[in-house]
Amino acid sequence: MAKKNWQAIFLNELAETSNVKAAAEAAGVSQSCVYKTRRDEPDFARRWYEALAAGYDNLEMELLCRLREGRLEDTDAEGNKRKFDIGTAFKCLAAHRETVARTKGRKTMEDELATMKAINAKIDKIRERQERAAELEARRARRARGE
Repeated sequence: MAKKNWQAIFLNELAETSNVKAAAEAAGVSQSCVYKTRRDEPDFARRWYEALAAGYDNLEMELLCRLREGRLEDTDAEGNKRKFDIGTAFKCLAAHRETVARTKGRKTMEDELATMKAINAKIDKIRERQERAAELEARRARRARGE
């Protein structure tokens, strides 16, 4: 059964695991439900790609850490060993490199546009103040001349 806040749960899990199936299971929804929602809701689709980008950043960092440390195996609390598949991790990163780059590029563009909009608004306010100051100065000058 779908949890009330299934979208947030799904996106958090997706960012953590980069695994749509695992994220859908954690959220209590089917994969077809999440894919349909992605098709139907542009904001959800945008957040999905952002979560995937974060997930691939996490995978890349974990992969680098494991390679540096030479840690190719983990042991869980019960003593079970689990091998980390370096080859699959590389394939996963390579397969989604373009999607992640596009997502990061869109985010950068959005940030730049927001910054430009804020700068332009500040410039407009400065211009308005300068125009008002010039008008006041002109009125004072006219009064001083007796006009």
